[in-house]
Amino acid sequence: MPARPWSRDQHWELPLSLDDWVAPDHPVRFLAAYVDGLSEAEWAADGVSPVKPTGAPTYAPAMLLSVWLYGFMTGIRSARGLEAACRDGVAFQWLTGRQTPDHNTLWRFYRTHRDGMRRLLRRTVRTAVATGLVEWAVLAVDGTKLAGNAATARSLDEDGLTKLLARTEAAIAELEARHGGDDPPPPALPAELADAEALRARVREARERVRAEDGPSRVNLTDPDAVLVKGRQGVMAGYNAQAATVALDAAVAGRAGRLLAAAEVVTAPDDHDQLLPMLDAAEATLGRPAAVALADGGYHSGADVTGCALRGQVIAMPEAQQQALADPYHKDAFTYDAETDAYTCPQGQVLRFTGVKERTERPPVRCYRGAAKACRACPAFGVCTRDRRHGRALEVGPYEPTQRAHRVWMATAEAKALYRRRQGLIEPVFGGLKERQGARRLLLRGLAAVRAEWSLLATAANLRTLGRVWAGWSAARRAALVGVPAA
Repeated sequence: MPARPWSRDQHWELPLSLDDWVAPDHPVRFLAAYVDGLSEAEWAADGVSPVKPTGAPTYAPAMLLSVWLYGFMTGIRSARGLEAACRDGVAFQWLTGRQTPDHNTLWRFYRTHRDGMRRLLRRTVRTAVATGLVEWAVLAVDGTKLAGNAATARSLDEDGLTKLLARTEAAIAELEARHGGDDPPPPALPAELADAEALRARVREARERVRAEDGPSRVNLTDPDAVLVKGRQGVMAGYNAQAATVALDAAVAGRAGRLLAAAEVVTAPDDHDQLLPMLDAAEATLGRPAAVALADGGYHSGADVTGCALRGQVIAMPEAQQQALADPYHKDAFTYDAETDAYTCPQGQVLRFTGVKERTERPPVRCYRGAAKACRACPAFGVCTRDRRHGRALEVGPYEPTQRAHRVWMATAEAKALYRRRQGLIEPVFGGLKERQGARRLLLRGLAAVRAEWSLLATAANLRTLGRVWAGWSAARRAALVGVPAA
């Protein structure tokens, strides 16, 4: 088969227009139209002031914002990477009108406005709600562990910090002795001595945090807010990124898709206590709750099940240890009698109330015990209990009624069918964030900066989804999609 002829010396008979090189349905066109649709009030809310008529010319805020958003959409998240893209990439050249802001300009804009950019996530969702794109049947909540911009080996406990402090102080003493004979003394500390003293200050501060009564067991010296989290690649210094997603209404959108209704970052190593805050954040963004919320067993707790029941939120969420529920002598198999305040076991023995047990940082529980003699003679002894001295015991917390009701609901075919939708609703979102947008590792340090980074990643993911919808719509419907103001 002959090769198609080509040449790098090709000449153009007419002036080249970049507009001819950007397809009509290219996502960068959607992004440009979307940013152009921001109102003056929305710019003011983000803290962007209008360009002043005097002084040195500045780059348009809309152009700089567009560069950052399109960079996050395409996996370019550093200022230097964006500088190169504005210089070399056709889509970026079209987006900027062939202007080439340097990395310092790009970084200053991002650093100044990244907290304000978090509002853009809500705007993308409200746009989808206003145009009827959201399917209200289910909402899925899940978390993923992201590596921080810090080495895991820099997370030290008190003993490690004490040893490092001793080595640092010895190095400082040696450097001071080496530079102590300078005559005259240098106008500023030598760089290596200044670095060592800065390290000593960080180590001392970190050790004070570890020694505090409610302080962490370890502190990372590079990013003090990063914690040790367990991901698929092992333990790493990073953060726990949370997300809540909803599906597109395919009949309206013309295609399947998912939107992030909420995105947050926490330093807790697991997902306990994160369910209700994420449901609150998603409802605030969407303007109403989804019919059913979905979450895996890592979120399950009596407090969360009860909290969902009190707010009328249907939740499909299994317990972390399903095997225990299959035990024929699980406490759910015991029948409660409110008049006598006693439980009856599957073998007919009665467990009576013995008192209240107080627990540290957890609600107290009511304790019930059977007769030791009856338990030893029971055919289920050794399976139900092995305590020959006291017999079978039950501990009943304040969330027991709602937990039992939730287990009954989770055993239904409807709940199981709904829960099966969870993986397909949120796992592809995490996959896209990590594979297409490069979100396996965070670039910024500090919880506040990381929250802004994760929020902008979620915003970019929503813009990618809305851009695909926009590409399949007619011109009239496209205008409606990009022209919807944030509520």
